[in-house]
Amino acid sequence: MTTASFPKPTPFGRILFLSSRPGAIAAQLDGCKLRLSDALPLRDDISTDEITPMPVLAHYDEKLGRYPYTGVQANNETPIGPDAILNGGFEVTVSGKRYGKGSSREHSPAAEKLAGIRLVIAESFERLYRQNADNIGLITSTDFGLIERIQNGEAISLEELVKDREALAANILACGGLLHFGRKHMEHVVSVTPSSSKKPQTLFEKIVARHMLETEHARFTTTPGAGIFIRADWRFIHEYYTGMCAHMLHSTFGRPVILRDKESIVAFEDHTSYINTSVAHVSRGLVPNILRMCEAHRDFVADYNLRSHRTLSESEVAHSDGGNVAGISHAMMSEHYALPGQVVVGTDSHTPHSGALGCAAFGVGTTDMANAFVTGAVRLTVPESLLIRLDGTLPAGITAKDIVLELLARPEIRSGLGIGKVFEFAGPAIESLSIDERATLTNMTAELGGLTGIVAPDQETIRFLRERRGVEFPIEPWMHSDPDAHYAASLHIDCEQISPMIARPGDPGNGLSIRDLREHVAIDIAYGGSCTAGKRADFDHYHAVLAWGLEHGLRIPPTVTLYLQYGTTAVRDYCIGRGYDRVFSAMGARMLEPSCGACANCGPGSSSRADQVTVSAINRNFTGRSGPGKVWLASPPTVAASALAGELISFEELQKRAATRNAAPRP
Repeated sequence: MTTASFPKPTPFGRILFLSSRPGAIAAQLDGCKLRLSDALPLRDDISTDEITPMPVLAHYDEKLGRYPYTGVQANNETPIGPDAILNGGFEVTVSGKRYGKGSSREHSPAAEKLAGIRLVIAESFERLYRQNADNIGLITSTDFGLIERIQNGEAISLEELVKDREALAANILACGGLLHFGRKHMEHVVSVTPSSSKKPQTLFEKIVARHMLETEHARFTTTPGAGIFIRADWRFIHEYYTGMCAHMLHSTFGRPVILRDKESIVAFEDHTSYINTSVAHVSRGLVPNILRMCEAHRDFVADYNLRSHRTLSESEVAHSDGGNVAGISHAMMSEHYALPGQVVVGTDSHTPHSGALGCAAFGVGTTDMANAFVTGAVRLTVPESLLIRLDGTLPAGITAKDIVLELLARPEIRSGLGIGKVFEFAGPAIESLSIDERATLTNMTAELGGLTGIVAPDQETIRFLRERRGVEFPIEPWMHSDPDAHYAASLHIDCEQISPMIARPGDPGNGLSIRDLREHVAIDIAYGGSCTAGKRADFDHYHAVLAWGLEHGLRIPPTVTLYLQYGTTAVRDYCIGRGYDRVFSAMGARMLEPSCGACANCGPGSSSRADQVTVSAINRNFTGRSGPGKVWLASPPTVAASALAGELISFEELQKRAATRNAAPRP
């Protein structure tokens, strides 16, 4: 590999410690210079939702520099306002563990860099955030020894700062980012024909080997930690990233650019169909910005004649001919495009959804996608794999959401065991799960910190492809992990012991069995939907619980609003065809057309006040993500049961309560 050339070192400016204490942050914004010891404890688990809250994503250019850290919480306060980082002259940020959790939004490192931040130091980083930072030339480090040296005015070279990074990342940073690297070093990208390996391989390793590319700086290897490029069968992007992607491409290469294999590119609008009713956007006057962002998306689609899907608002549905096929991007990929053994990449952290079909599916940032559009190559740091073995039989009423909340609550996962890894789900319980339920597991590997999740294709995969898509797909003999394949670790879950799970507000890892909940939690909002919980199987659960409620004389209390949002138009049509809509209507549920909606604070179902409490079937509940209120995560049956009860409760407990009431002697 060619050795990178590094620029001359220069001293860094001020350091901002992201402390858990709001007073320590405020003091720094007022001009005080703190030492690390003055700022402890540092904030752990800072998410991209905090670095750049969803409304900030309406910007995709230099304006982003006004807003980094405007959602960062310190003891329930948000001490950093717009322009604070620019005005403070900060060039280094220091934080705790698992920095950059959450979405694939490259807006977060971009906002930091545009505000003047040159270096982010943290105890550990989430995989996607760090790769996005590399791709735009923002340096990241886990070396806390740098802090004192920087404060002493020492000039530290880029070569030293990246010396512990893998070679491809170091070279990308030396070039100032991935697009500059690609322009300089990726003119010739060559497919590699894999030789038959005698080493036992996981299914993910086999798929990657069949999609390997070689460039000047990245040769064929499956060694964990190595930087490589692979070919994707599908590349997809949605409207929150397309404008930024187009801006990057045209400012770097001019216009028009030549898109490689554009027939394998799919563009979606899946976040913004309810934007005119989003309190977060309307109240801040951001709707015009969002509409301009959508226009940039549509212009790019039209200019390059790309395959696209648009979600519809309720008014548009009322006036349509019913022919629009739409929905949340990664759910649409599994319903219409992805096939076992393929590589699928998208600008969304929940792209692993399609791993339920036996794909290598993972999220990438905007720069990664821009580079993939023009080179056909997708950057990947070769991951290790975890084997998640699900033993036993799931009890009645227990869902894949309960499994993943149980897994998220495990200490080894909370401490970062899964960061950047492939979660391979196997075992008897997996074999009994539908593709929809498997997709809940692979989808939420984003919350587990992983690169992706994958399930080997089997007869259930064949059934899904035949019945849902009319595709006859023969599973090839290689499409499984070899018996002696290497895993970094194995985790075993006794599914027979799992009870209905919930996660306390603030983080999906705050999980506990609802049986262990000691306080009474009254709810104001119940939300069922999103990519994780807007599938057919999820709506089967909503319907089953609500139909039971109707039969037993229960109704949703007037203090509670239930929102149910379809993941795709196919799910909507399925529910209407089975008559579910009549039950939902009788219960007074607010039915919403397919969109990401409240999960991303982009529509009805989000809270509007800090005192509101939501129980939600979405995948993440970071502070502020779905409005200012508190969000408890739960499974679809628990969400529907809680809506009926007006409080957090499992369906099992609600049924017991009803039976006890009915058995009581009447006066």
